[in-house]
Amino acid sequence: MEQPVSTDPVAPAPPPPPAERRRIRWGAPIGIGLSILAILVGLIVLAWAILFVTKGRFLKARFESIASSLSERQVKVAGEFQLYFDPINVKFVADGLSVSNPSWASKPNFLTADHIDTRISTIRLIFGARHARWLNLNNGAIDTEWDKTHTHNTWTFGDPNKKGEPLQMPVIERAAVTGTTLRYRDPVMGIATDQRFGDVDATGRHIDNAISFAGAGTYKGHGFTNSGALLSPNTTVTMGRTQLRLHADFAHTHLDAAALLPALTSIEGAKADVSVRGSNVRLLFDPFKIVVPDTRAYHLRSHVEKVAGEYRFTRLAGVFGDSDIAGSMTISLPNDRPTLKADLASDKVDIIDIGPMVGYDPNKLATVGATAAASTQSKTDHPRILPDAPLRAEALKTFDAHVNYKVRVIRAPHVPVSNVALTLDLDHNLLKLSPVTMDVSGGKLDADIALNARDPRVITDYDIRLSPTPMGRLLAGWGVDESGTTGTIAARVKMHGIGDSVRKSLATSDGRIAIMIPAGDFWTRNVQLAEFDVGVFVQRLLQKKLKKPVHINCGLIAFTVKDGIAAADPILIDTDANVMAAKGGFSFKDESMNIQFRADAKKFSVFSGQSPVNIGGYFAQPKLGIITPQLVGRAGAAVALGVFGTPIASVLAFVDPGDAKSAACGPVLAAAPASAQHTTKGKPIKLLGTKGKNSEQAAQPKPEKKKVLGIF
Repeated sequence: MEQPVSTDPVAPAPPPPPAERRRIRWGAPIGIGLSILAILVGLIVLAWAILFVTKGRFLKARFESIASSLSERQVKVAGEFQLYFDPINVKFVADGLSVSNPSWASKPNFLTADHIDTRISTIRLIFGARHARWLNLNNGAIDTEWDKTHTHNTWTFGDPNKKGEPLQMPVIERAAVTGTTLRYRDPVMGIATDQRFGDVDATGRHIDNAISFAGAGTYKGHGFTNSGALLSPNTTVTMGRTQLRLHADFAHTHLDAAALLPALTSIEGAKADVSVRGSNVRLLFDPFKIVVPDTRAYHLRSHVEKVAGEYRFTRLAGVFGDSDIAGSMTISLPNDRPTLKADLASDKVDIIDIGPMVGYDPNKLATVGATAAASTQSKTDHPRILPDAPLRAEALKTFDAHVNYKVRVIRAPHVPVSNVALTLDLDHNLLKLSPVTMDVSGGKLDADIALNARDPRVITDYDIRLSPTPMGRLLAGWGVDESGTTGTIAARVKMHGIGDSVRKSLATSDGRIAIMIPAGDFWTRNVQLAEFDVGVFVQRLLQKKLKKPVHINCGLIAFTVKDGIAAADPILIDTDANVMAAKGGFSFKDESMNIQFRADAKKFSVFSGQSPVNIGGYFAQPKLGIITPQLVGRAGAAVALGVFGTPIASVLAFVDPGDAKSAACGPVLAAAPASAQHTTKGKPIKLLGTKGKNSEQAAQPKPEKKKVLGIF
């Protein structure tokens, strides 16, 4: 049977369901990370909580093991032990802590303490800094010591063969210290000291009392004592700044300091006001391995700061002897070598205060005076002037220096000296004083001195120059009339010597000394020798003065020095009336003198006996022989002529025919040697002669003879 065909429209098929969008699960890793972080934080908090609750007491054995392994020392805690974060600083507590010393040390332990309680900055510890915010130390004993070769020390931990490092104390902001001692030994430097620290009571952020300390020790055989305190009484401690008071006595030196430290154990950035006094400033610098000249008693004040490894001394002022000094100074250690730089100035310096700087004993200068101090330089039967004090050449090797020094006025009894300026440079045992300048009696003196201690013999080169200087001002202290004297003097000393003292250097020296006198007038106020004509001298002896000045055409006083013996080469003075010359010399070896002056008149002169005038004796005891045996011989001849002849005849023995020829001034003013001197006619000057072959013998004093008429 047929099915009827449906005429209804066919319903469309339903659309397929839309495709599901693919989801990216970004949240899963973040969630995992956050979960891990939460777990880590939880573990850290848990660990902190466990440590905080247990105080880390269970880590005691582990701490001893790790600390012993890292330090290669035996570390033990006999009693209570704590190690934990509180809350972010590391808190460490130990009772009965001991840290052993290396086997070579003289003490068994580097550190022992009944009780240590400290908080260490965690952040600074992570970056390698040792910074304690607080330290409580009870009955501690700390041993710091170098071995005999200065190679190893007790505070350098780890490999026992490792070279010892400089001591660097951890920075400690605040502390409470009771019954604690510190011991330090350095056999090479010769330092040994024991210090004891007193008690302090700290409340909150105030230190109500001081950490007092006192001790004693030795330095290179010289004992010292000290006392002081670390304090900030009644003031809030800010950033760990601590006040320091210190008094020390050592080697006749007394030091007082008031300092502000950036931290309890840190001197970097420290500022201090220091006052120091003593018998000799050299003793003050010896601990710095720095050599300075000896001085008389001194008292100095200065502001001191330690900045970038330098000790800076500013506002320095004080006195040494009867002289003043001021300026600034810096001591640094580039490449572990001490270096001193200074700019110093004095308004007035007493000449006696310069004595110790060139080798005179400062104690004798202070007690017996300059003349007596000079006379003690000799162990012989006559006094000496040249100092014997040896240069400390070995000590010069240990440091370098650059010093500028100025003096407005030097108080000297006879010669006015002012406007002194010198520069000192020391570079690895080569010492130079160059330039040295000063105003002397209206002239100017320049000098360059080099002392080479690199050579073990110590070699010194002197070059000293005096520009034309008014003779009247220069010699006013010795009876020369300044208003009537118009002449000038110029000079030069150029020598080379070997020896570690002024005496030894000059006693072996070679070189030349020359004093040039250009044309001018010379006038004395009393019985002083202007020219050695006996007639003029007798006139001056009777009348006490000259009626007119002596006119000098030119003059030269020169010596050639060989092995410490100075021989006249030449001494020649040409005046309107005479040609004066001298023979002989002097010795730097024993400071003896033997110089004979003779005058030859240019014009006929009665009572001009042609008798030499002798300068003998020693530098410290000169003797002037005006009436000499030659003149006595002439006097005898005069007596004989007077007896057997007539009174007129007796005068003839004292007659000078006046045949001297004027000297050519060119060679004189050029400081030429005797062999180059001549008259204006080109003839040899008969009074000069030549240098003797044995100049040393010529410079020795001759045995004195009894003089009938002698003036000394």
